[in-house]
Parts: sequence; structure tokens; C-alpha cells
Amino acid sequence: MPKQPVIGVMGGAAVTETVFDQACELGQRIAGQGWILLNGGRNAGVMLASAKGAKEKKGVTIGILPGADKTKANPYIDIAIATNMADARNLINVLSSDVIIACPGSAGTLSEIALALKNNRRVIALNFPLSPPLSGFAEKNLLYHATTPKQCIDLCKKILKTKF
Repeated sequence: MPKQPVIGVMGGAAVTETVFDQACELGQRIAGQGWILLNGGRNAGVMLASAKGAKEKKGVTIGILPGADKTKANPYIDIAIATNMADARNLINVLSSDVIIACPGSAGTLSEIALALKNNRRVIALNFPLSPPLSGFAEKNLLYHATTPKQCIDLCKKILKTKF
């Protein structure tokens, strides 16, 4: 039996309604493919929205939490992993994901992108403009850009064909 891909969805805890809605749709589309959604597990922003969307389509969700209390996971997380590692959990997020989709966020999301690229993980930036210092990663087929959740899924399919 082939393994189910794990798609990491990273992004800000404080987001606009548009970003929240796109993250929710992204979670729905990930679950619709039968893939597992992994995120930071907190009850805020992209983490809440993407897990909510995945659960609406009966998907499986994993939350990698910054603290030691699994009960702090948002209500849409199936498997809560308490790390008590604060931001250091970002490395777990990216290394446990087959593809990372980065929604708009701030320093935490940028650290996940950097850790992913450093570890040769493929990153899809969803409406998250990344400056020229990262353009070399696009040339290495590690960094992709998308403007819709559907484009993210299409890119994931392309990327996963080379992994599975």
C-alpha cells in the first residue's frame, strides 16, 4: 500500500479574511485528494482554517504544537503532537511534510520556508511574495508560486509524482 502524502500548510496566526478563506479551501482540496494535512495545530489563522477545511471533507489532520499541552490544539486536529519546543518545532513541521504550502505569514512562516529549502523540501508559496534572494530556489525546482488553492493542488500532484 502506498504511503499517503503529508502536505504541510504553514502560515500566519493573524490573517485577513481572504487568507483564512483560501487556507480553508486549501484544506478541503488536500483532504479531497486523500492526503494528510499537517500544520502548527494552534487555534488561530492558517492553522485553524486549513484544518477546518480538511475536516469538512473528512480529511486527516496533524498539528505540531509549540507547547507541552495537547489540549491546546484547535478542534479540527486529529493527531496533536506536543513538542514543548516553541519555534524549534518548525523543523519538525517541514521535515514531516512531503510538500510545504506557505500561506501569508510573518517570521515564523519565513523560518519554515527557509528550513524547508535548506532541507531540499519543495515549497509552494500561495499568494505569498518572496523576494529575489530566494529566486535561486525556483531555478532548482524547490520553490513554486501559486495564486489559488487549485494551483497549489496541481503543483502538489506534479511534485508528488517525482516522490512516490
